[in-house]
Amino acid sequence: MRFLHTADWHLGRIFHGLHLTNDQAYVLDALVSLAKDAKTDAILISGDVYDRGVPPTEAVNLLNEILSRLIYEAGQNVILIAGNHDSGPRLGFAQNLLAQHKLFITGPLMENTAPIVLEDTYGPVYFAPLTYAEPYGASEILSCQLKNHEEVIKEQVRQQLEQIPQEARKVALAHVFLSGAEDSPDSERPLSIGGASTVPPECFLPFNYAALGHLHACQGKGKIRYSGSLMKYSFNEASQKKGVHIIDLNGDGNINAETVYLNPRRDLTCLTGSFDDLCKIPKTEYAGNYLQIVLTDEQPVLDAKNRLEKIYPYILHLQYQRLQQSTDTVTAVNHTQRSPEDLFEDFFKKMKNRPLNESEKQLLFEAIKNAEREAE
Repeated sequence: MRFLHTADWHLGRIFHGLHLTNDQAYVLDALVSLAKDAKTDAILISGDVYDRGVPPTEAVNLLNEILSRLIYEAGQNVILIAGNHDSGPRLGFAQNLLAQHKLFITGPLMENTAPIVLEDTYGPVYFAPLTYAEPYGASEILSCQLKNHEEVIKEQVRQQLEQIPQEARKVALAHVFLSGAEDSPDSERPLSIGGASTVPPECFLPFNYAALGHLHACQGKGKIRYSGSLMKYSFNEASQKKGVHIIDLNGDGNINAETVYLNPRRDLTCLTGSFDDLCKIPKTEYAGNYLQIVLTDEQPVLDAKNRLEKIYPYILHLQYQRLQQSTDTVTAVNHTQRSPEDLFEDFFKKMKNRPLNESEKQLLFEAIKNAEREAE
């Protein structure tokens, strides 16, 4: 069986004020063409289909169009799970009905979710949809105490393996932070809410292949891989290549993997230099890219962005190196990578000039847990 592994489309993403729907449509059109040319049997989408739980209409329409083309034009089975950016219940609307039309969606976590079975010339292949769930919510749904993401995945795997013959070929789809993997902190929302967020590779050893989502760098080797995000969603990812994995699963359960890179409508590029150099010796090869420009001038340049846009029309961010260096001398904290508990503890300490005591920490934990439960 041949399948294509992709993830982290983040449809509806807004990047430095720019709606990326047209750029995403461009890359997804190439993905549909690739599925046709490669003659794959299935498309695996490992979470974060949307960029947020309530996506804009344009994102929903684009997903509808691409899934329809994959199924009806390219003749694909599509297997899709929710990620931490998705709303599982919204994504899973009509999933039982859609499964009759080659679209297999696993939205919210449910107890004893059945594996998806596809057939090839060697027999059945079982796909285990390990959809994303927070530990506290998973504990209630699966009727057991789960303290972190590792325990959630292990319980999901256990329930899946109970329904799959031991010698059968099996493939996992999961949206996780794998221990030791490379993250992209500016474009990935952290999974942790007060607990451990990483999952060890050993969780996926029972499977012939693990199609992972969440981390945006295309990475991995052997039978455990991230496809990475559909596009570059941070200037920190400017040097990354974005693509998909095409996996051939043999009758004996071994795999052959090929990574195919997808060309964006406009690439991301970071340029550094003085205002005069960027104007007098323009790097016109990057003029069609989305740009982050770092000016090395010691003094502010009047109307720099508008003047530079005559040469580089797609500048999304402009800053001065001297200002960046001055902020670097202060201990910087990336708040997007810290848990709500840590952030509140810092705030409390600044307001009260003392740390939280144990009873206050417990109250905070319960408050966050209740708020997340209500949101879910």
